[in-house]
Amino acid sequence: MADLLPLLSTPLAGVPGWTWLFFFAIVLTLLVLDLGVLHKEQREIGIRESLILSAGYIAAALLFGGWVWWYMGAQQGLDYYTGFLIEKSLSMDNIFVIALIFSYFAIPPKYQHRVLFWGILGVIVLRAIMIGLGAALINEFDWVLYIFGAFLVFTGIKMWFMADSQPDMAKNPVLNFVKRHMRLTDQLHGNAFWVKQPDPKTDKLVRVGTPLFLALIMVEMTDLVFAVDSIPAIFAITTDPFIVYTSNIFAILGLRALYFALSAMIHRFHYLKYALALILVFIGSKIFLVNFIGKIPAALSLGVTITLLIGGVVISLKKTAKHE
Repeated sequence: MADLLPLLSTPLAGVPGWTWLFFFAIVLTLLVLDLGVLHKEQREIGIRESLILSAGYIAAALLFGGWVWWYMGAQQGLDYYTGFLIEKSLSMDNIFVIALIFSYFAIPPKYQHRVLFWGILGVIVLRAIMIGLGAALINEFDWVLYIFGAFLVFTGIKMWFMADSQPDMAKNPVLNFVKRHMRLTDQLHGNAFWVKQPDPKTDKLVRVGTPLFLALIMVEMTDLVFAVDSIPAIFAITTDPFIVYTSNIFAILGLRALYFALSAMIHRFHYLKYALALILVFIGSKIFLVNFIGKIPAALSLGVTITLLIGGVVISLKKTAKHE
């Protein structure tokens, strides 16, 4: 035990190693509680249960942010909450695509939670790699932040003008690549990602992927695409890898739980994409405004993000109310 103490105190990405263990212990506890206790059986998750589960994840994220504020300081605490809100809001757009994926593959609601849950494990690894690379680039080359800023402004403008468009799943290059290079079945086999079936040529049993596995791949690829937007956005707030990564993961954990409530009323949030586009433009512009007006306070960034997000939700609900 005594030999472990120096290792736990060794700095890792700017913070002691035990803080990372503390974070991953919380995440692991939440995942075990989610799948191992609350959802041991495959069943459809209702809106009420989805909201309660999401509230639990949000409470855990807010409490962790309070600990960051207490342990690391007010600035880091504000940066964490801002990063959490930005990731949460930008990932809302992710829900539209995930719903489209489940619809395309005809995944029953009772199996959707399994896909989203195992997708989280991939997110934890992929985000760690992307954030690590981003932090290394920024640490080595300061000008990379300006590339991130320009990319965010460009993405925000593009999102504004393409808010009404939807991706065509049938033309997705990743999906078509997988279909060409893997053995697949067109039928669902319960909650299985893989099943064994006779090979038409050799009549030997071989492993084949199910539509549930294809849905998992597409959900992971969707998160990877959205991470290209969200990670630079948080780096525009702070370059602390610990704050960036923890706020990212907590936001995604809660959003997957909230999916089952939001997917039932996606059509009511049509104008939210315009608010998300403005958030990207605002965050990207901050990087360039530093040279003229100085660094924008984290509290102001948090306030602007909240205002734009609430505005997008309110306008969406009002505009779509007459269609209900």
